Amino acid sequence: MFPRLKKHTVMPGFGMTLGFTLFYLSLIVLIPLSAVFIRAGGLSWHSFVDVAFSARELAAYRVTFLASLAAAMVNAAFGLVLAWVLVRYPFRGRRVIDALVDLPFALPTAVAGISLTAIYGKNGWIGRWIDPEGDMFLRFLSANGLLGDCTGYGFAGIRVAYTELGIFVAMTFIGLPFVVRTLQPVIEELEPEMEEAAATLGATRLQTLSKVILPELMPALLTGFALAFARALGEYGSIIFIAGNQPGKTEIVPLRILTKLEESNASAAHTPYAEATAVAAIMLVASFILLLLINLLQKWSRRHHAH
Repeated sequence: MFPRLKKHTVMPGFGMTLGFTLFYLSLIVLIPLSAVFIRAGGLSWHSFVDVAFSARELAAYRVTFLASLAAAMVNAAFGLVLAWVLVRYPFRGRRVIDALVDLPFALPTAVAGISLTAIYGKNGWIGRWIDPEGDMFLRFLSANGLLGDCTGYGFAGIRVAYTELGIFVAMTFIGLPFVVRTLQPVIEELEPEMEEAAATLGATRLQTLSKVILPELMPALLTGFALAFARALGEYGSIIFIAGNQPGKTEIVPLRILTKLEESNASAAHTPYAEATAVAAIMLVASFILLLLINLLQKWSRRHHAH
């Protein structure tokens, strides 16, 4: 028997590449993340619960998770429509719009936050018309003799900047590309003949949408929804300028972590770093759960398209 010849490849062997991969992953990801749990583990269970689930932290969790969920749902709906239009309908300027979808990826988050504040503030391009304290809105009320009856929030206008609505707008802005880019390849593979066959068999447009199109797009749509939701949970730069950061009202969890790091209370029973890592550990667990959900959805999507 001839000895088995060793197969030469350009890339190094499996053992070396796997070892380098695990080393790089541990150095960049696992070790820094484990430090969060180690630092939070320095607190007793009672102290951990008091710090991570205080009234102010619970309010920040509520604002962050609810706004992220609402933004992801809106992005799932409008992202589906936008992806469908960009794939199925040729029109002038389509490439420009398709490139603009990626703008939140390339734009620094601080620039996005300042831009949104400049647009939706009470003196911004849109805010001056819809904000109850916007100059254009006040001129309109004064001109019609309604200023005395329509001041404040109520039905006089819509305040976006420095409210929960502003947080929702910022999260929607940064999450839209995830839904569109997840759906576009699936829509491109969806054959128009399926819709034509459904129409030939007498199906209405609503039936074609619900029975033919949505079942094919649902795995990718859920994946895009989960990605947009996860992205919104960790967003900081674009929200910090438009949120207003009112304690218990418009504070988000990343801001609470930063605030705890900056706090210096000598009478506290534990350090600001321990308090910050306690809150960070809660968000890290939520991120792990979302990551697992995204991986399961992607696996389901691949299996669905394979069938």
